[in-house]
Amino acid sequence: MSGHSKWSTIKRKKGKMDAQRGKLFTKLIRVITVAARSGGGGDPETNVKLKTAILLAKENNMPNENIERAIKRGTGEIEGVSYEEIVYEGYGPGGVAVLVEALTDNKNRTTPEIRKIFSKNAGNLGENGCVAWMFDKRGYFIFEKDKVDEDTIIDLAIEAEAEDVRTDKQNIEVITLPENYERFNNLMKEHNINCLLNEVTLIPKTTIDLEGKKATQMLNLMEQLEDQDDVQKAYANFNIADEIMEEISISRDKS
Repeated sequence: MSGHSKWSTIKRKKGKMDAQRGKLFTKLIRVITVAARSGGGGDPETNVKLKTAILLAKENNMPNENIERAIKRGTGEIEGVSYEEIVYEGYGPGGVAVLVEALTDNKNRTTPEIRKIFSKNAGNLGENGCVAWMFDKRGYFIFEKDKVDEDTIIDLAIEAEAEDVRTDKQNIEVITLPENYERFNNLMKEHNINCLLNEVTLIPKTTIDLEGKKATQMLNLMEQLEDQDDVQKAYANFNIADEIMEEISISRDKS
């Protein structure tokens, strides 16, 4: 499991994701609005990007009226803010590759803020294309081993033509091609199997091991990027050992 996935899992287990639900809804509304404004329009059956955004919103328990309002803003049925999609690429501590997806109504405000977050945490912004090639877009699922039947997960992964299944002491990971994400997700629902984390994400082709100060700086960078209002997703190819990750998490909870 990549470092970013580990950290996301720890936050989910500690309930920190729920505490950020209001901010998450705001970000999801932007995604839906932009998707509805794109070439496919407001029909999710003909607009794959919108369909994916709605699926993500529903998985995070966003009310239907919020979703419908965001679609109408995107199609122009009701007045709304115009957002621009921007991808920032750069490097974190230890040369870790970092890719940031943002939606903003003011690029001149967002870009300096992103640059500042990088520089505060031993990183720097790079040129477009400098790290994007290091990631593959994939469907990604994490299951807690003690709460599911591993053989069932593997059988369903094969049925959905998953690309890979990985296990460690605590978790099972299933990786799919983007077009098979919904297929496997529906199989999970049909069998009443709960995921700890599921999303269409960018998975690094290789990872960089971090420890000590660089590990702490890297997690600070990721959290500050994710907390920035215009940032939708931040991806990185760091790897931090489980015990170090837990130690940092515990020390933060005490502070």
